[in-house]
Amino acid sequence: MRTVTGEWRGPVVVTGTDTDIGKTVVTAAITAAAQAAGLRVAVLKPGQTGTAAGLPSDVDIINRLASPASARTLASYPDPLAPLAAARVAEQPPLELYTVVDEVRADVEKHDLVLVEGAGGLLVPMGLRPSGEPWTVADLAVSLDARAVVVNRAGLGTLNHTALTLEALDRRGVSAGVVLGAWPAEPELVHWENLSELLPNLVGALPDGAGALDAGVFQRSAPGWLTPALYGVLDDWRVWAEDAS
Repeated sequence: MRTVTGEWRGPVVVTGTDTDIGKTVVTAAITAAAQAAGLRVAVLKPGQTGTAAGLPSDVDIINRLASPASARTLASYPDPLAPLAAARVAEQPPLELYTVVDEVRADVEKHDLVLVEGAGGLLVPMGLRPSGEPWTVADLAVSLDARAVVVNRAGLGTLNHTALTLEALDRRGVSAGVVLGAWPAEPELVHWENLSELLPNLVGALPDGAGALDAGVFQRSAPGWLTPALYGVLDDWRVWAEDAS
């Protein structure tokens, strides 16, 4: 596992061990903490799916919680599917890998930190290469020479899912850290045991329900959920665990 030291700058891909795992709220928290530290932050969502439901988009949520200097979506699709499948069903052009790379690099030129939020897990098909082959968030991270934040669950099954995701990134030479997307208000034995196993790779942990907080409270609280690598102040997990319990 390629661990990361020092503050994260440039492009950072935010992925997860599954869908609906808290990537958007974690992206907002990193944005808030970095901006509180004086950085200029951009957020880019390559592909948003499920827009037909009429719910706020991921970029809408990030804007509400953290108000980054820039936040945009490159392509939106009606159906709640993987972006490549959603594009096919909607008969829309799929995302092209190097178009996304160019858009991220354009943001990197103007910002200190660019957070690129994926869809679903690390190997979900996002779009097509010029060759016609599918590409994934892992491919995007490699193309950008980016680090990765892996958002995971706190409960049963997370150790296997997290290990698989980290191994896939490590095999591609991508440095990564892990953020627990939703730490329960009343953790059980499985949560504490998982925390112990995950600690070597953890760079943050958000409380369950963080995304429902008032924006001002969210922005003030975010640094306390993240380690200094992600512009937070969480530097003692024992103290954090005592406060969490």
